[in-house]
Amino acid sequence: MPTWGEVLHELNAPGNQTPAGAPDFDKVRRRYLAKLAAKTGRATILYATGFLDQPDIPAALTQVELGDKQGFMNAVAGLPGQELDLILTSPGGTAEATEAILTYLRTRFGHIRVIVPVAAMSAATMLALGADEIMMGKHSQLGPIDPQFFIMTPEGPRFSPAAEILEQFETAKKECQDPANLAAWAPILRSYAPGLLAQCVTSRQLAETMVARWLKDYMLKADPDAETTANAAAKWFADYRKFGSHGRSVTFDDLVALKLRVTRLESDQELQDLVLSAHHATSHTFSGTPAAKIIENHLGRAYIKMRPGIVVGPGAAQPNRVVPAQPGQPTPTDRAARRRAAKGR
Repeated sequence: MPTWGEVLHELNAPGNQTPAGAPDFDKVRRRYLAKLAAKTGRATILYATGFLDQPDIPAALTQVELGDKQGFMNAVAGLPGQELDLILTSPGGTAEATEAILTYLRTRFGHIRVIVPVAAMSAATMLALGADEIMMGKHSQLGPIDPQFFIMTPEGPRFSPAAEILEQFETAKKECQDPANLAAWAPILRSYAPGLLAQCVTSRQLAETMVARWLKDYMLKADPDAETTANAAAKWFADYRKFGSHGRSVTFDDLVALKLRVTRLESDQELQDLVLSAHHATSHTFSGTPAAKIIENHLGRAYIKMRPGIVVGPGAAQPNRVVPAQPGQPTPTDRAARRRAAKGR
C-alpha cells in the first residue's frame, strides 16, 4: 500500500505533473478512485473536506450543509448501477442537510456502502448510519451525534453541547434560589436566547429519531429485531453523558457491539490499499491546493469548493467559489499548482 509519503513521491514523479512542473493532484487522486471502482464494480463517490489537513480552513467550508446536495447531484449524474460506495471524510454539519443528502442518494441507489478512511464525525456519522453497510479500518472512527449549539457567551462565541446547556440551566435554577448567587449567574443566563432550551431537547430527539429510522429501514432491514436494535443504537450515539465529549471516537468494535452491519477494511488488502491511497492523494490535494471540500465520482466529475481569498484562476480572488469539472478539464487545483510551480514553490 502506498503510504502518505509514497503518494507524495508519486505526485512528484515524472508523468504525474502538470505542464508547469507542479504535482497533478487531480490526476493521481482520480486514478485511485477509478481503480477502486474497477475493483469493486460499484459506483464510487468521494466526499471529503480538508479539516484534517488544514485546520485554518473556515468551519463553514468543511461542514455538511444543504449546498452539498448540488455537489452530489453533479457526482451522481451519469453513474452506472444501483450500488454506491461513498468514501466519507468529514467533521459533521447539520442533521437537516444530512437528511436531504441521504434522501436524495436513496432515490438513486438501492445499496449504499459508506467507507471511512479515517474520520466521519457528528452529522457525517449520521450519514454513515443511513447506509446499508459501513466499512472501517482499525484506524477509522465515527463519533457521537448529540447536537451542538453555537451560542454567544460573555467571553465570546462558542460551541456547547445541548446536554450541557440543559444541565447548566437546571443547576442555575437551583442555585438562584439563593439571591446571593444571582449576580454570578446573570451574565451566563443572558446568553440563553429565547427558545434555546426547547431547541436543545428537540434537536437531540430529531437526531436520534432520524438515525433510528434509517437503521431500521436500511442497515437492519433483514433483522427481525430491527426496531429494538435501531432504537438502542440511536440512543447510544446520542448520549452525551456517556461520551463526555463530542469529539470522542466510536470504533469498529463499538459498532459490532451495537449489532450494526460493519466490515473491516483490512479484510480485503487490495481494497484497503486503494481506499487509503485515494485518501492520501486527497489529503495531499487539501495540503497543496486551495481546495476545502471535494465531491467527486470515479469518472472524474468533480465539485470543488475553494478556500476564500485564494486566487483560483486568472485575475482576482474568487472567494468560496464552487467549481464543477469534467474529466480532462483543468480545475482550480490544477491552476493553483501551476502558479506555485512558476513561483518556485
